[in-house]
Amino acid sequence: MNYSLFDSDYSSQSEKKGSLIPEWIEEINSEGWFQLFVPKSLGGLGLDLPEALRIEQKIANLDGSLGWTVTLCSGALWFVGFLEESLREEIFPNRNLCFAGSGFVGGKAEIVENGYMISGSWTYASGALHASHFTANCEIWKDGIQLKGEQGNPIIKAFILNKEEVEILGGWNYMGMIATGSHAFKTESLHVPFNRSFEIIPEKATLTDPIFQFPFQQFAEATLVANILGISQHLQTLIQKAFWKRNSLRNYSEVEVDFAEKQFAISSNSLEAAAKDFYYSVEIAWAILVENGSVKKTELKDVSKRSRELVRVCRETNFVIYPFSGLEVAKMETELNRVWRDFATVSQHALITFPYFD
Repeated sequence: MNYSLFDSDYSSQSEKKGSLIPEWIEEINSEGWFQLFVPKSLGGLGLDLPEALRIEQKIANLDGSLGWTVTLCSGALWFVGFLEESLREEIFPNRNLCFAGSGFVGGKAEIVENGYMISGSWTYASGALHASHFTANCEIWKDGIQLKGEQGNPIIKAFILNKEEVEILGGWNYMGMIATGSHAFKTESLHVPFNRSFEIIPEKATLTDPIFQFPFQQFAEATLVANILGISQHLQTLIQKAFWKRNSLRNYSEVEVDFAEKQFAISSNSLEAAAKDFYYSVEIAWAILVENGSVKKTELKDVSKRSRELVRVCRETNFVIYPFSGLEVAKMETELNRVWRDFATVSQHALITFPYFD
């Protein structure tokens, strides 16, 4: 990895641009970060989940928007394990692939001759400006009737759309994660063949690699939380630097410095302990999956619980030491302000709003 590409100046350039700069995209493709979970036989890195999470955490520590885009786009390319073989052979291998998509069910797919007719709009597609393909969730209809499953719930399927088949809507107007370019997209009356649809459940996996048997709920939680951890580590490092810079100018008393140092230590230790518990739960679940071909509900619940607990610790420790940064954190042009805004934005993700309720 070329670390010189990921300093604060490049991050500022990306934020002003509203998307990842070309140098970053080239490095991502060179390192294969968008294809963390794509099997090696298809040109990807083929990593197991614990390995991938640590890479995502490391990248998020460099820059929040960078880490988030890599995580969301590599998560979308994880769908390779659920695609029909004919479509997979059509798309892979390709080092420049980037899937972007939305978990929002924003479309209607009407079954027609030789495929589906799709119309809809979807929000928050991180990496939209770099994407070669988009994933879109749709309700399924036939002859004007919405199809439902055995439990009476609407049948939902995901679809792969080519970038030239969608219109990107400039809808990311938030204070943080600006360089993710998490825009909305839409399409209208688009005909796609049957092989463009897929379902993201283990029993529907078309590839046998263990990663595609890891349930999507915990996969999503773990990958998002690894990002929040990386951003929090970056933020806490910058807050401490800001404090010591202020101290050199203000010459705080020994009691005040001691108090700040204790808060830094408590925050750091709490974050480290919660991160350790999080990774341990993922590693246990992964080991059971590899050995048995599936993960027990007990281990999955623990992944969810530890993921949410780590987010809680990130929020609390960041806020506890936040005052020590002074007005430096409020200056819009500073690295500290950008990382703070990124954390304040990404930690609002709906998937990790609440603690885990058993």
